[in-house]
Amino acid sequence: MFPLLPFPTPREVILFALVLSRVAGIFAALPVFGGRTLPMRIKVVVTVMITLTCYPALNITPPEMPTDGFTLGLLAGREIMIGLTLSFITKIIFSAVEFSGQIIGVQMGFTMSSIIDPSLGSQTQIMSVMQTLLATLLFLSMNIHHLFIRTIVDSFRIIPLGAWHLNGEIINFLTMKTADIMILGVRLAAPVMVALLLTSITLGIMARAFPQMNIFMVSMPLNIGIGFIVLGLTLTMFFHVLEVSFGSVKGQIETMFHLMAKGG
Repeated sequence: MFPLLPFPTPREVILFALVLSRVAGIFAALPVFGGRTLPMRIKVVVTVMITLTCYPALNITPPEMPTDGFTLGLLAGREIMIGLTLSFITKIIFSAVEFSGQIIGVQMGFTMSSIIDPSLGSQTQIMSVMQTLLATLLFLSMNIHHLFIRTIVDSFRIIPLGAWHLNGEIINFLTMKTADIMILGVRLAAPVMVALLLTSITLGIMARAFPQMNIFMVSMPLNIGIGFIVLGLTLTMFFHVLEVSFGSVKGQIETMFHLMAKGG
C-alpha cells in the first residue's frame, strides 16, 4: 500500500520512515549527493522522491513494530548504518583519489596553495579537487549512481528491516577495503611521482655540476610544468584505473550483502 494516502496508518508511516532512513544512509556517502556543495533542501527532496519511487516495488518484511520513540530511533539508526555501509565502497575510491591528489600536489609544490573544498568544508590540495572532479564525472558517466538505486531495492530483499548486525567478517572486509586507499592512491599518483623523482635527481646532479645555478628558482616552475605534462599524457591511464575500481563496486556490494545476510 502506498505510504502517502490521505489517511495512512501509523504502521505505514513507521515503515516508510525506516525505508527513508536506509535510503538516506546510502545517499549520505555517495559523491555529488553526499557532499556539502549540494544544498540540504535538494538532498531531502531527492531522498524522499527516490524513496517514494522505490517504496511500492520493495519486498519489505515488517519488523516488530516499536512501542516507543527510543526503539524506533534504534531501528532507524540500524537502517542508516546499512545505507552507510553499502555506500562506503565508493567513499573509499574517492578517498584514494583525494589522497593521490595530495601526493601530486606536494610533489609539484602546491602545498602553500591549499584551498577550501566545498564538498568537505575543509582545506585540501588543489590537485585533489581537480582529480576528485574528474573522478566524479567518470562516476556519473558510468552510471554507478544507478547501481545504488538498484541496490536500494535489492537490499530490502536480502536484508530485512532492522536486521543489521556488525560481525567480524564485515569489519575485516571493510578494513581490507580501507587499506586499498593507499594502494589505489599510489597507483593513481605513480606516473607523476616517478617523473618528478627523476626531475629531482636530475636537478640534484645539475646543482653539483653547476653550483652557481639557482636550483630552487628553476625547480619550482619545472616541477609544475612537468607535473601537468605527465598528468595530461597519463590521463587515460588515470581513467582506466578508476574505471576498473568503479567496475568492481557491484561485486563488492554483493559481498557486503552476503556478509550482512550471514550476520543477520
